[in-house]
Amino acid sequence: MDLGPIGIFDSGVGGTTVWREIKKLLPNESTIYVADSLHAPYGKRTKAEMRELSVKITDFLLAQGCKIIVVACNTVTTNAIKFLRDRYRVPFIGIEPAIKLAALNTKSGVVGVLATKGTLASELFHQTSDAHANNITVIEQEGEGLVELIESGKLESGELKGLLREYLDPMVDAGADALVLGCTHYPYLIPLIKKIVPETLQIIDSGAAVARQTKAVLEQNSMLNDPGEAPTDIFYTTGDVSLLKGFIKDAEENTPVLKLKC
Repeated sequence: MDLGPIGIFDSGVGGTTVWREIKKLLPNESTIYVADSLHAPYGKRTKAEMRELSVKITDFLLAQGCKIIVVACNTVTTNAIKFLRDRYRVPFIGIEPAIKLAALNTKSGVVGVLATKGTLASELFHQTSDAHANNITVIEQEGEGLVELIESGKLESGELKGLLREYLDPMVDAGADALVLGCTHYPYLIPLIKKIVPETLQIIDSGAAVARQTKAVLEQNSMLNDPGEAPTDIFYTTGDVSLLKGFIKDAEENTPVLKLKC
């Protein structure tokens, strides 16, 4: 047993979608979440910048006693997780677009991927795509502007709806029957996406898979908390505290949401 919390970080509020899946699967575990909204979106940053920001956040989480780090950011996973694993001894759980699942389930042979520029341009993304999507057509679409609008809390804005139509309509027209969400911010767009795409189109994100992998690694290392433990959750943001609070309304009442200088 290890009473240390699970550390989770993202380039903003998007990783709360992963936090929610982890809490659903591992309700006895404590968590510390860091939203680096000040530097979002990471997709437009260089690999060196992503590494520097990730190191600062990882150092902070380890100083809080975290026993495992979940990189709840597709862009950091695809560009910096190997660097982080080489630098630290703590286990890291990453997240990347679920192309394999989409490739296995598509009937039309056409799959859409909506992701950040940093993810789509990464070597790891192309390796994954080459390994699992050789026999299907993958339509890659950069979701430029989406993270910024989500980070501004504009989930119902006309601008956001317009961008989604611009990005998704060509996929639908090309016959895509699966849409891979390649950014942890994007699950917050699912209600809007469902209004744009056919009901038959499968929307795939990786949050639940990340939670399962986190549980598996904790079990392998005998680090799961006992069922009788009372877990705690703490949230930090480098941006607007009130914005982050709005995205975790399902957290326990009086859950701390604090400002972090990083």
